[in-house]
Amino acid sequence: MRLFGVGTGSVTTIGHPASTTATASVPPHPSAPIPVQGPGIGSCLRVDLGETGIRTFPLILGGAEFGWNADADAAHRILDRYAEFGGNAVHTADSFAAGRSEYIIGRWLASRGNREDIVLCARVGGHPDHVGLGAVNLVRAVEDSLTRLGVAHIDVLYLDGTIDDGSALEDTLATAEWLVETGKVRVIGAFGFSPERLVEARILASAGYPRIEVLDEPYNLVRRTGFEGDLRLVAAAQGLAVTPSHALEHGFLSGRHRSKQALQGVRGVQLRSNINRRGIKVLRALDLIAQEAQAPVAAVAIAWLLAQRTVTAPIVNAFAAEQVDELMQGAGVSLGRGQIADLTRAAS
Repeated sequence: MRLFGVGTGSVTTIGHPASTTATASVPPHPSAPIPVQGPGIGSCLRVDLGETGIRTFPLILGGAEFGWNADADAAHRILDRYAEFGGNAVHTADSFAAGRSEYIIGRWLASRGNREDIVLCARVGGHPDHVGLGAVNLVRAVEDSLTRLGVAHIDVLYLDGTIDDGSALEDTLATAEWLVETGKVRVIGAFGFSPERLVEARILASAGYPRIEVLDEPYNLVRRTGFEGDLRLVAAAQGLAVTPSHALEHGFLSGRHRSKQALQGVRGVQLRSNINRRGIKVLRALDLIAQEAQAPVAAVAIAWLLAQRTVTAPIVNAFAAEQVDELMQGAGVSLGRGQIADLTRAAS
């Protein structure tokens, strides 16, 4: 297993010595849940989550596949694998599989007894029972998420700004302040907020409302226009920790999907939109640098993201434990300036 290397386009072999390929085989998982023993090999690799005082592994494990493409057993194997490599931050949302993702993560936390070791991030505002960020819906959404997760508090609460329910931002932040004061939430984050809305939030913060300190915006090599520009400038000016989701663009940047044939369902639609001249050009650039770095294509795509200004810790998703091995290598691949420029140019 090649992980956590330093130097231009290099990685260092540590950890599982029996594995010599980029994607290691997954060890047999016990039938009964057993907590991972001892520190993970990346347990000392931590970054500051902006100015929150929270320190996380440079990759946050997302639960978007849990309850959809990964059942509870598969999800628990994924979470175990992430923790074995020293990962300590998990992200979910009340809209993922109508709340089943939260329930699955909650059962994992309870069975492993590791709640205090995990930075738990949750997004609310998209569940059909509590749509939007109005005061009543926000409180109910958080209470329901806490119940499904089986925890007393959420470390980072992302407010879903993609649904316009007419709620005033002032009312939303006032409610968020109550959630923080009652100990149900530690830090406020935002998802899908425009630059103008973030500026408005900071003005309100200067009047005593809680600050938004973390930002999730979908961002990767083939999805750049939404973040690059005013949003990145505002994030930098406000000192926000950026934790971009869709780091691999629904799996396209893993390099496994290069033909539109045999792609079906919702995932097929998502992938087909990038299988075009530009997308293939990006994959070829990734192939070349992955060969130079002796790392998986997915790891190189994540390394490019980590090299971008203001990005703190991308949110990565997996629906099989073996995929975690590739994803975690993204935190250890150090790209040179020329390699970063080549990837950026290919994606332009």
